[in-house]
Amino acid sequence: NYIKDELVAGDRTLALYLTPFSDKAQGGVLILLHDVTEQHRNEERRKEFVANVSHELKTPLTSISGFAELMSQGLVPPEKVKEFSSDICRECARLTSLVEDIIDLSRLDEGGEGMEWEEVELYSLCTSVLQSLEQVARRQKVTLHLEGEEKTVHGVRQVLHEMVYNLCDNAIKYNRPGGSVSVRVESCGRGCRICVADTGIGIPYDHQSRVFERFYRVDKSHSRAIGGTGLGLSIVKHAAALHGAQIDLQSQPGAGTTITVTFPEQ
Repeated sequence: NYIKDELVAGDRTLALYLTPFSDKAQGGVLILLHDVTEQHRNEERRKEFVANVSHELKTPLTSISGFAELMSQGLVPPEKVKEFSSDICRECARLTSLVEDIIDLSRLDEGGEGMEWEEVELYSLCTSVLQSLEQVARRQKVTLHLEGEEKTVHGVRQVLHEMVYNLCDNAIKYNRPGGSVSVRVESCGRGCRICVADTGIGIPYDHQSRVFERFYRVDKSHSRAIGGTGLGLSIVKHAAALHGAQIDLQSQPGAGTTITVTFPEQ
């Protein structure tokens, strides 16, 4: 038999175990302290993540269910059917994006187990990403630029693609009509880096330390209006960590944001 309790010492949480013992010579109490701080933090993160996922999934599902019910009961005028169908398609696309982002994060949380590592040339990767975002940028009236040099890192191509895609997609979404997004691949010290700079709305200083958290949004209404899931920068953070890369964010409210991912020497 033993007694278990928890002690809080500063910012650490310790599990305390007490168990009596005795032998022919003497008796006493065995005391064991175990640091469970990280375990508690992970549990809180899991609870928060589940709560956020439930909320984010419920919103589009409620909309889809409502639109579909009205249509099934014949309560939608014929001239409104196309509009309602478009709304359902939009919410389904949002739901699909959210599920895909959650799956990506889940794989990254597992440390990239089972992923294929190879030599990835970053300049051509960035070229491919920007080509895939050309139409999005054109609709937003944002100009895309790529410069730099060919640099190769050992990594997971799909994860690196997702990382750069999310950085550039955000730079377009939170930009201004007539703005620009500049991507640069270059050497730095013994490693290399990718810099994504935009001329957009910037990030308020008091939010900059939290934008890489899951589901964290500076402006929730604006993010939902442009289709953000709140997981893009979290995927960037985990993708960088998987490759041993460091992230630096520089942003001035109203004047744009630059995010730099620096890869160590290969």
